[in-house]
Amino acid sequence: MEARAIAKYVRMSPRKVRQVADLIRGKNVGEAINILHFTTKAASEPIEKVLRSAVSNMLNLETKVDPDELFVKEIKVDGGVTLKRFRAASMGRAVRIRKRTSHISVVVAEVTK
Repeated sequence: MEARAIAKYVRMSPRKVRQVADLIRGKNVGEAINILHFTTKAASEPIEKVLRSAVSNMLNLETKVDPDELFVKEIKVDGGVTLKRFRAASMGRAVRIRKRTSHISVVVAEVTK
C-alpha cells in the first residue's frame, strides 16, 4: 500500500529543492524526517511538510500501518510556473528576472518483509 502528497507552487527553484530531495530518497520515514529537520537548507521545510502529509495520508488510508515501517518510495521535484519580473539595467534597458516555483511530490510505502 502506498500514499501520496503533493505541494504545488512552492516559491523555490527546483534545482535547490532537488538537492535536499536527493538526501532522503529511499530512506526510512523516521530517518528522513530527522535528516530534514537538521538540514540547514531552506528547501528542507517544505519537503518535510509534504513528507509528513504523505505519512498522515497513509495512516488515514490504512488503519493498521505502523509509521516506523514506512519508507520514501518516490520523491519528485518538477518545475512549476515561472514568475517573470523586470529590473532596470544600464543604458535604459530592462533585464528579465525569473522567479521559479516547484511542485514537490512524495510517495511513501510500507516496507515489504
